[in-house]
Amino acid sequence: MPEIRRFADEMAAWRHDLHAHPELLYDVTRTAGFVADKLAAFGCDAVETGIGRTGVVGVIRGRGNGAGHGAGQAAARTLGLRADMDALPIQEVRDLAYRSTVPGKMHACGHDGHTAMLLGAAKYLAATRNFDGTAVLIFQPAEEGGGGGEAMIEDGLMERFGIDAVYGMHNIPGLALGSFAIRPGPIMASTDRFTLTIEGRGGHAALPHNAIDSVVVASHVVIALQSIVSRTIDPLQSAVVSVCALEAGEAFNVLPQTVTMRGTMRALSTAVRTATKARIVAIVEQVSAGFGAVGSVDFGSSYPVTENHPAEAAFMADVAAGLVGEARVDRAVAPMMAAEDFSYMLGRRPGAYLFLGNGDSAALHHPHYDFCDAAAPLGASLWARLIETGLPLAG
Repeated sequence: MPEIRRFADEMAAWRHDLHAHPELLYDVTRTAGFVADKLAAFGCDAVETGIGRTGVVGVIRGRGNGAGHGAGQAAARTLGLRADMDALPIQEVRDLAYRSTVPGKMHACGHDGHTAMLLGAAKYLAATRNFDGTAVLIFQPAEEGGGGGEAMIEDGLMERFGIDAVYGMHNIPGLALGSFAIRPGPIMASTDRFTLTIEGRGGHAALPHNAIDSVVVASHVVIALQSIVSRTIDPLQSAVVSVCALEAGEAFNVLPQTVTMRGTMRALSTAVRTATKARIVAIVEQVSAGFGAVGSVDFGSSYPVTENHPAEAAFMADVAAGLVGEARVDRAVAPMMAAEDFSYMLGRRPGAYLFLGNGDSAALHHPHYDFCDAAAPLGASLWARLIETGLPLAG
């Protein structure tokens, strides 16, 4: 949209400021303050802070009289748009003019860009108000493993602001600039962290018959866990089980009493997720028992499957196609096995989650990654057009 492209440099400046001052999880007080100040300066009808601990919500009411409606969106009088604000515990390595000023922290997933894009949409919408209804702009903390989306939901986000449908967006490296990708149904996986503990009987390495070697037991458990996806899950379904850390003993001649393993499991459906968790427990307990050891499983933080509602996904794709043309919108992108806590919002309201091209950049969560500023005007335009299309003025 030309009106938004006119302040592309301003959006880039906002992002560079946020990039230089990364904050983690819920400790995003500076970022949240930056966002709240901008929303107030734009003239939002309401700006509320402290939602989901450190989340910010801006409200912009259109100038319509309630007579408008949108195809496939007639009941959605209030639409929510969500961006995430937190960074990652990664040391930045690129020598950017706006590189992170905080050792060990950087915006390695583009949340600085997501925040800047939604601020850009807010500036435009607050100035024009060419829609009939209410736009609710959601700036969420703690997406990177902290469940900030769930925290905002539990704080009454949907009910307090009367949200009827909700939309999210994430940049994707390798997807061409100026393009979008989406799909109905599952678009990102569930995730569950697990900690596995094998309790054997420690002993001298020269006398293994007097011990129960927890390392040997753990080795069998790791191999057996790999049979879950290959021999338990339907080959046409998707799941991941990965053991990523193993801690056992310290001495070269002592069989350790305990082995601790940590990892992650992913799935694209609730049924597969449930079945995978059950098989992990059964394998850990029963394989360990076969060696005379005791195995236990503790599941930690988790996100549900991010599942797009078909009507809202089609609507979001149509809005994207109106901006860039049908050829630059992939409506059946393959789902990703990464996870996203926007899933909690989609579990409470209809909506959709879309990918925005970040071009030829380093991968997400990589120390060389940087959000592409050229993508920001397009993302902000998508947000603005979604509001104007979903809540059109009568006549």
